[in-house]
Amino acid sequence: MDITAFVVGGRDKALLYGDYATYHSQLAKRLLNSRKKLGIATRNRGKFHKRDPPTADLVAANQEYVHLLLLTSERAWAQAMSFKTAHAPGKKIPRRSRSHIVSRLQRAVGAAQKLAEILSSAAPVRDVLEARAYAVLLQGAMQFEKRAWQTCLQSYAVARSAYTALAATGNAELFKDLLSETIDPYIRYAAYQLKTPRTVPIPAIVAKAFPWNDTALVDVINQVDATVLAGAKTASGSDTSAAQDNTPKTLTWRSRQVQIEDAQISQAWASVLAAKSRLTDDLARATDWEPRKVAAAYDELLTATQDAVDAAKQAIDELKAEGVAQSDTRMQSLLIARTAVNYELISWRIGRNRVLTGPQDGAPDEHDDAARRRKTKAAPSDAKKHRPLPLSKKLARLREKVALYDGTLQSLQSIKDLPGVAADELLAAKISALENYFQSLRHLSIARSHSLAGNFANALALLNRATTLRNAAASIPTTSQTTTPPSASTSQPTPSPPSPPSSTANSTATAPSST
Repeated sequence: MDITAFVVGGRDKALLYGDYATYHSQLAKRLLNSRKKLGIATRNRGKFHKRDPPTADLVAANQEYVHLLLLTSERAWAQAMSFKTAHAPGKKIPRRSRSHIVSRLQRAVGAAQKLAEILSSAAPVRDVLEARAYAVLLQGAMQFEKRAWQTCLQSYAVARSAYTALAATGNAELFKDLLSETIDPYIRYAAYQLKTPRTVPIPAIVAKAFPWNDTALVDVINQVDATVLAGAKTASGSDTSAAQDNTPKTLTWRSRQVQIEDAQISQAWASVLAAKSRLTDDLARATDWEPRKVAAAYDELLTATQDAVDAAKQAIDELKAEGVAQSDTRMQSLLIARTAVNYELISWRIGRNRVLTGPQDGAPDEHDDAARRRKTKAAPSDAKKHRPLPLSKKLARLREKVALYDGTLQSLQSIKDLPGVAADELLAAKISALENYFQSLRHLSIARSHSLAGNFANALALLNRATTLRNAAASIPTTSQTTTPPSASTSQPTPSPPSPPSSTANSTATAPSST
């Protein structure tokens, strides 16, 4: 039946150009059309007769009754959200208005629970779990408005477990977005109201709040995906402390070491360290890999580092929403952590670009002919020679290099924009030297393209500019402290590919002699 897709799709489509009031109006029209399809709509100027709720037999005969219950529930939910957003943000909602919002949500929960009850008798187990998850999701929203934090947390814990299990059955992106954008923030906020430390990860909170005595719910989730609750039991048991001990507790940026108090940042940083270790192993075997294959090995690490950046940003946004001052020690620690993980991400992006530009900075592309020979069949004798690389292919390769150098320069500029970098004179000077270095390589590639095209005057001018930039870069002394990427106290050494360094931390400010 795809209950979740039906609900989320309707919300997204209506809220794309409107608000909750618009969504409520659309639902009223859709509800009338659904009643007309079922032949239960009240005629124009006719007397209203209250009808009995749908039964399992009616739903089995016509699935439009499922849409009828979903639209009824969604209409009440949209009306509640419309009332809530009508009040100014940041101001306390009056008790009477909050009571009205709760009553609308209670009506939505009633229709959703009726649907879950009907489907539990004969529907497939996936549909039963979807209906149950939708009902507890609305119930969690109702308990949130009632400020019943314990029951709110329990409802969202059930919803998270159910949608996590459903994500394994297909349409994973839909369920993951629902988890990250709707359920997880409410779980974190409810846990905060219950004085749960931020260092406790969301899976551990969910495992503790989950109603394990509800055997029917446990059986349904296990039928869809048994690994979800098995992992939750592990998280709620004695393995939680051991898992937390394996995550980094501190993060060092330059000379400052800060405590990682947010569990999501700690877990994301642990994933970064694990990805570093795997990349080190991959690069140790990459002696005969092509540059593109070596660069592809960086993708997992870049994804893990991006997750750490997102976790740091989310933690800062949560503190800002709570009204925490900028001078607070928690906020200062998060800002340093955010700068550190952003620097790490940008450094690995630069390292990936350097892999693609070749094993030696500024060296001619002599490997192109060898690459072409590997793709063709071996010649029967040495007398049969291969044709040289066409001019168009050489120019295209140089254009690719220029684009990679442009990306590297943009990454260096984004490092300079990070908080705290401008105040660090040594680091700022080192980044400026690296900018000059990569600018010289960029000018060198453009000069070679002009030389191949016969524009020798332009090539000489560009070579002169490249030499000037190379000398400016070499005038800045290198210091390992100024360029070491941030790492947690348990991190592994930053891996490097066989020839080019993997990040700005390992870059030298001396241009090769070929310039």
